[in-house]
Amino acid sequence: MRNLPTQAESWSNMIYTGGCHCGAVRFEVEVPKAPESEYCNCSICTKSGYQHLIVPAASFTLLTDPAALHTYTFNKGIAQHKFCKTCGIKSFYIPRTNPDGIDVNVNCLDQRPPDLRVVQFDGQNWEQHGPALAHKSRQT
Repeated sequence: MRNLPTQAESWSNMIYTGGCHCGAVRFEVEVPKAPESEYCNCSICTKSGYQHLIVPAASFTLLTDPAALHTYTFNKGIAQHKFCKTCGIKSFYIPRTNPDGIDVNVNCLDQRPPDLRVVQFDGQNWEQHGPALAHKSRQT
């Protein structure tokens, strides 16, 4: 049974649902009331239109069968890109910068957080800038 949040917790965090285009992949994610996301200019993010929202793994719940997902890796094979087997949408993945977390595609949320702040991330120079994201998957 899930403990009810304290009043302070309910003011500081919000729960959003999301998923792929066809609905075979559905998830729930808990984020700060005013979350920060990254718009990355690396090759895979640019081509797929991915907008990053990195959270601790404990803040993410897959609501559907994981068998609906296919995993794609490239380069060092650390990041686990999760795609719907039916429609091909990547609604979340396990990022190389945060293997202890989940990176949700903001564009796959059913409702966009109204106080979302988007920052630019230089993924074309990932080796130099990637470590700056490591704190995002830590529990607070």
